[in-house]
Amino acid sequence: MGRRTARALAKDHPPDDEERVAIVSRLHRRVSEALHEVLTGPLGVSPDEPLLAEALLLETPREEAHGDLTSVAAMRLSQGVGMMKKSPRDIARAVIEELTKSGALDDVFETMEVAGPGFINFAFKRSYVESAAAECYVSDNLGVEPADELHTVVIDFSAPNVAKPMHVGHIRTTILGDCLQRVLRFLGHTVIGDNHVGDWGTQFGMVIHGLKRKGLAEKAQRLSVDEIEAVYREVADACETDEAQADAARAEVVKLHEGDPENRRIWEAVMTTSLADLDAAYERLDVTFDRTLGESFYNEVLGEVTADLKTKGIARESEGALAVFYEDDRYPPFLVQKRDGAYLYAATDFATVKHRVDTWGADWMIYVVDARQRLHFEQLFDACRRWGYEHVRFDHCWFGSILGEDGRPFRTRAGGTVRLSELLDEAESRALAVVEEKNPDLPPERKREIARVVGIGALKYADLSQNRTSDYVFSWDKLLALSGNTAPYMQYMYARVKSIFRRGGLGAEDLRKRGPAYRLDTPEELKLAKTLLGFADVLELAADQLRPNFLTAYLYDLAGRFSVFYDNCPVLKAPDDPLKESRLTLCDHTARVIRLGLHLLGIDVVEQM
Repeated sequence: MGRRTARALAKDHPPDDEERVAIVSRLHRRVSEALHEVLTGPLGVSPDEPLLAEALLLETPREEAHGDLTSVAAMRLSQGVGMMKKSPRDIARAVIEELTKSGALDDVFETMEVAGPGFINFAFKRSYVESAAAECYVSDNLGVEPADELHTVVIDFSAPNVAKPMHVGHIRTTILGDCLQRVLRFLGHTVIGDNHVGDWGTQFGMVIHGLKRKGLAEKAQRLSVDEIEAVYREVADACETDEAQADAARAEVVKLHEGDPENRRIWEAVMTTSLADLDAAYERLDVTFDRTLGESFYNEVLGEVTADLKTKGIARESEGALAVFYEDDRYPPFLVQKRDGAYLYAATDFATVKHRVDTWGADWMIYVVDARQRLHFEQLFDACRRWGYEHVRFDHCWFGSILGEDGRPFRTRAGGTVRLSELLDEAESRALAVVEEKNPDLPPERKREIARVVGIGALKYADLSQNRTSDYVFSWDKLLALSGNTAPYMQYMYARVKSIFRRGGLGAEDLRKRGPAYRLDTPEELKLAKTLLGFADVLELAADQLRPNFLTAYLYDLAGRFSVFYDNCPVLKAPDDPLKESRLTLCDHTARVIRLGLHLLGIDVVEQM
C-alpha cells in the first residue's frame, strides 16, 4: 500500500528538540524542498500554482522494484495550465535532470528514474541507509519527531452507561481510543482523553424507581453493580409493556434532574459503585483517562447553550420543540430539546464542544463511537462549524461490529451479552493453557503473568489490526495464534530477539552507548534497515487517518523482514566483530521498534515466552 506523508510539503519547521528529529520525515522535507527549488526555478512553475503543494507529496512505492520513494510531481503538474504542452514523462525527465545538476540529493539517492506514466522513483544509497538507521537507533524515540502542527486533542472514547457492567460492545471504542491517545501524545500533541459516561439518562430513572419499589433505596451504597443491573433490567423489561411503570421511571429521572435530595443521594451511591467497577476494568486493560465527565456535568449549562444556539440562528423552535435545521434538507432536523422542555443528547454534545474549546483549548476533537451514530455526528459537526467552531477539526472515528463465528453479533452461548470481565478472564485462561503447553517448566507465577500479558494483548491486537470501519469475526484460535498477524506472534518475535542477547551474554545498552556503525552488506540487512526507517511515517499516517491497523501491518511486515534477515545472516557467528556488532544492532533496533509499537497499541511485551 502506498503511504503518503503530510510532512512531505516543503516547509521550514525546525523541531523543538533535536533529539526528536525523524530521519525519514526530515528526508521527505529535504526532497520536497529540492523538488520545489527545481520546479519553481529552472522549470518555471509558479509558486502560486494550485497543484504545486500536491505535487510535492511523496509516497512509498507499492513494489520494491520501483525504489524507496516515488514522486507524483510530474503527473500532477501536467494538469496545470502552464505545463499543458508537456507530457508527464517529459516533465519527470526535466525534474531529474535539474536535480542531478544541483547535486542536492547526491548523498541520498543511488538512482532517480522515470517510470510508468510519469512517476519519479528514487532508490536510496546504502551509505545513506546506514547513517540514517544509526541516527534513529541512538535516539530515545527511535527517530520519531513531533508532528509539524501540534494540536490540543480531545479524544472522547469508551463512554459506557453507568449502573451496569461493561460488555463486549465497549471493547472497540475503549481499545481504539486508548491507542489513538497514545500515538497522538507520542507525536507531541497535547491529548485529553475524556470518558463521557452516560450518567444522567432514562436508565437512572429506571434504577431509582426499581430501588424504591424493592425497598433497596436506603441500601443503594452497599449494592454491587450486578445487583444494580438486575434492578435496572427488571424495570426496563416492565416498562416495555406497562406504561405506568414507564411513567414512574420518567418521573424519577425528572426529580433527579430537578435536584430532589433523595434521588440525588441514590444517584451518588450508584455512581460511586459504578465508577469503581469501571476503574477495575480499565486497570485490567491498562487504559487511563484524563477526565471522566458524564452527561450530568453539563446539566446546568444546557439552558445557556441552547439559548445561544437560538440567538445565533443555529437552532429554532418548531412545533414546540427546538431543533437545528440544514440547508437543502441534506440532513433531517437535529432535535436539541423536546416540547416538554427535556434536553436531548444533542444539547449535551453542544455543551461538551463549548467546554472543551473554552476550558481546555481544544482545536481537534475525536469521537470514537460506533458506525450507528454517523448521522448524529455529521449533524453535530456541521452545526458546530456554523456555531463558530470552524477552526476545530472534528473527526468521528467510527467502527464496525464484532461478530461471532456464525457471522452474527458476538454473544454468549446462551445468547446473552458477553461481559467485558468475562472476556478478559477467558483471554487470560486460554493464554495460560498455551503457556502451559509451550513452556511447562516456568514457575506458576511467571506463567500467570505471561498469560495476562499475552491474553489481554491478543484481544487488543485482534481488534486494532482490523480495518476499523469493517465488521470482524472474533476467533479465539486466530487471535491467540503464535503465527500470523497476532499479538502473540509479535510478542514472540520480541522475546526471540531478546534471547539472542541472552545466549550471547551481551547487553544491548553497550551498543547504544558506543554509537553503532551499521554495515549493511546483504539485501536482507538493507531491507530490514529500510523498514526500520519507515516507523515514523507509519505513526504519522496512523494518527492522521485514525487507523491503528497501519501500525499493526507495519509491525507484522517488520517481524517478517527480521525473520528473513535472521535466517540468512548469522548474528552471534558473524564472520568478523564489526559485522557481528552491526547485526546485533539491527536485532536490538528491531526489538525496540516492536516494543514501542506494541506499547502505542496498549500492549505489553515479555522477555521470555
